[in-house]
Amino acid sequence: MFLSPTPACNTSRFRNTSPEKMSLKTARSTLTRALWTRGNRTPPLARACKANRFSTTCGLCGSGKQGREKQQEQSCGSASNEQSQDQRSSSEPPHKCPPGGKKRPEEPPGVPGVGGDTGRLFSSAAPSLDPKFYLWARYNETKRLVHDLIPPGACNLLNSSTIYANNEVSLGGVDIYGFDYDYTLALYSNTLDTMIYNMARDFLIEHFKYPEDIRKYDYIPNFAARGLHYDIEKGLLMKIDAFHYIQPGTVYRGLSPVPDDEVLQLYGGTHHIPLQQDSGFYGKGPKVKQFMDVFSLPEMTLLAVANDFFISNDIEYDPVHLFKDVSEAIGMVHLRGYMYKWIMQDLDKFILRGEDTCAVLDRLVSHGKKLFLITNSPFSFVNKGMIHMVGKDWRDFFDVVIVQADKPHFFTDCIKPFRRLDGNGDLRWEKINTLEKGQIYKQGNLFDFLRLTGWRGSRVLYFGDHLYSDLADLMLRHGWRTGAIVPELVQETKVVSTKQYALNLTWLQALTGLLERLQTFQDPESKQILLEWQKEREELRAMTKNLFNPQFGSIFRTCHNPTYFSRRLCRFSDIYMASLGCFLNYDLSYTFYPRRTPLQHEAPLWMDQLCTGCMKTPFLDEMAHIR
Repeated sequence: MFLSPTPACNTSRFRNTSPEKMSLKTARSTLTRALWTRGNRTPPLARACKANRFSTTCGLCGSGKQGREKQQEQSCGSASNEQSQDQRSSSEPPHKCPPGGKKRPEEPPGVPGVGGDTGRLFSSAAPSLDPKFYLWARYNETKRLVHDLIPPGACNLLNSSTIYANNEVSLGGVDIYGFDYDYTLALYSNTLDTMIYNMARDFLIEHFKYPEDIRKYDYIPNFAARGLHYDIEKGLLMKIDAFHYIQPGTVYRGLSPVPDDEVLQLYGGTHHIPLQQDSGFYGKGPKVKQFMDVFSLPEMTLLAVANDFFISNDIEYDPVHLFKDVSEAIGMVHLRGYMYKWIMQDLDKFILRGEDTCAVLDRLVSHGKKLFLITNSPFSFVNKGMIHMVGKDWRDFFDVVIVQADKPHFFTDCIKPFRRLDGNGDLRWEKINTLEKGQIYKQGNLFDFLRLTGWRGSRVLYFGDHLYSDLADLMLRHGWRTGAIVPELVQETKVVSTKQYALNLTWLQALTGLLERLQTFQDPESKQILLEWQKEREELRAMTKNLFNPQFGSIFRTCHNPTYFSRRLCRFSDIYMASLGCFLNYDLSYTFYPRRTPLQHEAPLWMDQLCTGCMKTPFLDEMAHIR
């Protein structure tokens, strides 16, 4: 913890201490012990140490003896650490600067924290310090620590086969498993996005009579990201955080970024969007639309392309009409069955990891679990895909199969009754009094489903990819357990596991901590230094964002806050994973425990945070027999 040289505490313990003999770190350690023994009476500037604020969640973790020694070395009250640091030779070679940082010259002996005798006096008679030397001493000392804060091998701990927990879930208490079909039981190749985009673009030109030159725009695979918001009236695609604020640098008009100053003007001097008024619970408008499922990537790209065409060619247009036309064109691809036809014509090309789906279903049934399927897709499409992945007897796995369910209305309305389909897929006319195994049902509603099955509460775990259509109502209204399928976790985990990301993020957090603690320096020279640090911080933020997606960054975070998508993911899913195949790494009696991350007013005192917080991965070697 770095403190300013302004007086912050006037306890008698420090009044007789000579400023020439007390180093900064010795005083800090002494102050910390004093505050712990005197209770929770923390002065506003010299607060009790809250563990290393510069570390990430895995900053102090280690394994075995080395991890415990590392933790002890960096403990706030470690007297041996203070002594060894104070006696460090000025000739000690500096650590290599992390990416994005700037090399600073070492300050001469006598600067606080570098190795001289001048230290901070915790009394009302603090010595006069050169603010410039003091600030850069803190900067250089912190930068040297960055590499030490990342344990060896920390970048290799994450695994995309992990199941992550937002809420404690014991699989031993789950008897019934439910599934969506698209992007849950069946994962699709990215090639499908290109085909949806191309067909919808052609509909715009041929059906809605848009200019032929739009056909020159090809699909851009990595332009958009799931969870973005679209301002329908302004024609802007943007990323919004959990507090409804636009992330600077992530607003696009067409294919071009909108300057932050212009964004402020467009929204009345604020980055805040009143989503409850403009977007509604399901994120469908009337003014702002949120794109929540994987199928929305082609739609976002087509919106950006069409806007870009009109702007580039200086053609007047109404963004509201454009939004409605693009939405209808995308809908035509689905409603007219083009997507279903493409997939059924080449199942091997489009369906991924079907063997994992088969293995999961077989394992659940062999352990006596009941299974059901609720999907919006038609039976002919589901049937062909399931035969490809599981076999002709796939219906034997499921106790109930419901197609064309019309979610999310299936979960909220009680109007549509169940209809049974015969072997040819034609509707039958008899009233449904029971839901029988081996039969196929169409439409219906959740209230009749609960009445006919009796499957209620936390005994049920339902998996889906759409946070609103699949999961929200089940968790909020009916108390089912829910599991979100987030295929983007594979790529996000790869990025988070890189050394470049670890160095960037750790130094970014360390620099942020410096700015927080040393902002009390208000002289002109210090202000200029702090301004320079702020600019470096913005550069680090941009570098970190670009590692995920150059336009919009990670789908889970803005600069530091969770995204709106991430907050909804935490609210509507008990667990989440990249694919259903992740289940093969866990025993069916396994209990998922969420990581207890500290609240802002809490110190990370629990061992899960300090030692195992970054090791939330399945023990693949030990559990290999599950596969």
